[in-house]
Amino acid sequence: MKIHKISIMVKYSLCFFSLLLLSFLFSGCKKNNMSEITYTTSLLALKKLAAPVADTIPYVHEMHGDKRPDPYFWMRLTDAQKLAPTPDEATQRVITYLENENSYLNSMMEELKPLQDTLFEEIKGRIKQNDESVPYKYNGYWYITRFEEGKEYAIRSRKKETLDGKEEILLNENELAEKYKYYATAGRNISPDNKIYAYGEDTLSRRQYMIKFKNVETGEMMADAIPNTEGSVVWSNDNKTLFYTKKDASLRSFKVFKHKLGTPIAEDKEVYHEKDETFNAFIFKTKSNKYIVIGSYATVSQDYRYIDADKPDELFKVFQTRERDLEYSVEHYENNWYITTNKDGAKNFKIMSCPVDKTSKDKWVDFIAHDPLIRREGVELFEKYMVVSERVKGITKLNIIPWADKSKSHYIDFKEDAYVTYVSVNPEFKTNELRVEFTSLTTPNTTYDYNMDTKQLVVKKKQEVLGGFDQSLYTSERVYAKASDGTEVPISIVYKKGFKKDGTRPLLLYGYGSYGASMEPSFSSVRLSLLDRGFAYAIAHIRGGQEMGRSWYEDGKLLKKKNTFTDFIACGEYLIAQKYTSASKQFAMGGSAGGLLIGAVVNMKPEIWKGVICAVPFVDVVSTMLDETIPLTTGEFDEWGNPKNKEYYDYMKSYSPYDNIEKKDYPAMMITTGFHDSQVQYWEPAKYLARLRALKTDSNPLVMYCNMEVGHGGASGRFERYKETAMEYAFLLDLAGLSYK
Repeated sequence: MKIHKISIMVKYSLCFFSLLLLSFLFSGCKKNNMSEITYTTSLLALKKLAAPVADTIPYVHEMHGDKRPDPYFWMRLTDAQKLAPTPDEATQRVITYLENENSYLNSMMEELKPLQDTLFEEIKGRIKQNDESVPYKYNGYWYITRFEEGKEYAIRSRKKETLDGKEEILLNENELAEKYKYYATAGRNISPDNKIYAYGEDTLSRRQYMIKFKNVETGEMMADAIPNTEGSVVWSNDNKTLFYTKKDASLRSFKVFKHKLGTPIAEDKEVYHEKDETFNAFIFKTKSNKYIVIGSYATVSQDYRYIDADKPDELFKVFQTRERDLEYSVEHYENNWYITTNKDGAKNFKIMSCPVDKTSKDKWVDFIAHDPLIRREGVELFEKYMVVSERVKGITKLNIIPWADKSKSHYIDFKEDAYVTYVSVNPEFKTNELRVEFTSLTTPNTTYDYNMDTKQLVVKKKQEVLGGFDQSLYTSERVYAKASDGTEVPISIVYKKGFKKDGTRPLLLYGYGSYGASMEPSFSSVRLSLLDRGFAYAIAHIRGGQEMGRSWYEDGKLLKKKNTFTDFIACGEYLIAQKYTSASKQFAMGGSAGGLLIGAVVNMKPEIWKGVICAVPFVDVVSTMLDETIPLTTGEFDEWGNPKNKEYYDYMKSYSPYDNIEKKDYPAMMITTGFHDSQVQYWEPAKYLARLRALKTDSNPLVMYCNMEVGHGGASGRFERYKETAMEYAFLLDLAGLSYK
């Protein structure tokens, strides 16, 4: 990587001063307990390095008679190439700018490198290196994922019939990843006769997978290789015919193809084309192995078509004609389909059923009626039971319903009040055991097998946290902040016992609030590095998520999106008012759509945050939603609105972080991105940083890290990803005055 040189005289004089200060700090300070914490001056605040200045090239977007100046429009390579004399010059300008920002970050964080290294080793040291998953059984084999000491990637294997049997290696991802800077697999799936193992391989972090096939009997890779897919295949019952989805230029899954093993990919037959750009196609096989189902998904509508898995050359039949605002998913059991749906105004969804040969919605009948107080999120079907995942007052629950008598349904009793539970891997149909996961803010993830007949809950594995972790030393709370419209917004908080609520302690508030995604109060061993140094960690369960039911989501999207931001601000103000922290010690963090959240709240209320982490942030909302060539755009009009409609354009512009940066003081900020990001393209955070740096009136640190090798999910591998976490934590700890710890 090209290194951007900053004034050597300035750099070395600052380094000398900072090293003297570090020497004092490390020699004069010891780790304090939670009741006594000593704070020192931020090392970042002492740094006065000249930051990179991005070029500006005049450009104006025009829509609905409105003009939006965008002097950093050139940072998108395809646009840069139009504005520069040659494509090569445009590319170099963009790369040089991003590398200059990385060099500036490295210089700003130089004195914190020892702390970063300490944090990384600490985080890594809590992870059990020789580890393996709880085996699950499917079609006569036990499947296992295990890790070896010092290795970044998984080894995926199986054993026939008994766990004492010989191990067959399906994939050793460590060997496969050796020649790549990024490596990930997806959609791992064995053929019904247990002979052919299919998997998707991504070596760029764009989530465009090459499907490959391995003959597990011979260990040889087959010639079949299918590029630009979603990563998974669905096998028909003949063991040779399979189905997969392809992506278009905007990375939307839009076509389903049928492939016969051993035939040229060019001869694959298209069986479905999703022409509506607001929908994404997908395919799956019912747990009963009876049907193969093609689905099309949009935010407020879904539809399905199906064939008999024994007859892969049949034409797919439509399950129910697509209707806007009719949402549903399907599963099969014996002579019926079971449908989780919002039909008939069931806002929190209900369960309906219909005969396998009469699938139109006029044939659907209630199986479990709608309850406005219970959000029904999905079903898992077994020979004797239906298991319904539910959410009651924000808490997840698992409802076990016998087919023989629905009145004898029951919930699994975990004997705790606030937690997260969800159905794990359950591929077997004829079993009375349900594999479930359980966690809370203070309880490491625990895998249980639950006997649905006897109601016995057996621990199969509890996440082992190395380094002397003692669960009893930590405590959690659930409190409620009042939003600007009077709505009570839940906040989950965890801290180490001894934490003083006197307004002097640092706190990190995390939020997301989009797509109906619920932010669960789950355990994180990584987070202990903050808690053990005196931080509290809080999750704001803001509108736009679905923690409190479907209305919670609907009240935080489209023309109600600002509720997401004002809810988060209300949570921050509540935590200050209740003396969990203060404005000089409160931090905020969010990523992707959560990065939009952070960008919006620092525009709206910058004074209540000491610093923020803005990870892979969606911050140029109007420009992105107007560009239908960008991945995800068309499929998200029902989430954000279509700015070609003036009402949505004006509303988006009123909160879009990039369009609302002003000449005023902002908190310290670290922004992260990936050069190959397919979901939030790198130029959004880069443009945002450049405009923020040009307009802000404060001297607070503003840095950006662009990982030139990866995309939206960050670095691959088991440990490598935590180097970025260590960098973010070092940034927060230093601003909190705790970089000596």
